[in-house]
Amino acid sequence: MAKVRVLMAKPGLDGHDRGVRVVARALRDAGMEVVYTGLHQTPEQIVEAAIQEDVDVVGLSILSGAHMTLIPRVNELLKENGANDIAVIGGGTIPEEDVLALKEGGWAQELFTPGTPLENIVEWINSHVKT
Repeated sequence: MAKVRVLMAKPGLDGHDRGVRVVARALRDAGMEVVYTGLHQTPEQIVEAAIQEDVDVVGLSILSGAHMTLIPRVNELLKENGANDIAVIGGGTIPEEDVLALKEGGWAQELFTPGTPLENIVEWINSHVKT
C-alpha cells in the first residue's frame, strides 16, 4: 500500500506555525509523506502545490479567523482544477458553529481544534483516506 501524501499549509496572514509543524511531524512519524508549504500561502498557491505534489490530503492550519473564507476557497479551487478527490481537513481556532457549517457545507471533511490529540488526526487520515 502506498504512503498517504499530505500537504500542510498556512493560508492567509497568520504568522504562527508551531502547531502545523507539530502536526506535520506527527503525520511523518506515523509513516505519511508530508509537504509543508510554509507561511502566508494563498489558496491558489496551496492548490497548485497540492496538484504538483499529487497529495491525498490538504491540511489547512488557520489561527487568523479567516477559516470561513479560506477553507471554502481552497475546496473550490481543487474542484475547478479537477482535484476534488483530495480530502480537505483543517485545524486551528475555529468556533464549533463554524466547524459544523464547514463540514455540513462540504467544505472540509474534518476539522481539528486546539487540544485534539495528534493520534486522533493520524487515525482520522488513516481511516478516511485511501491511497
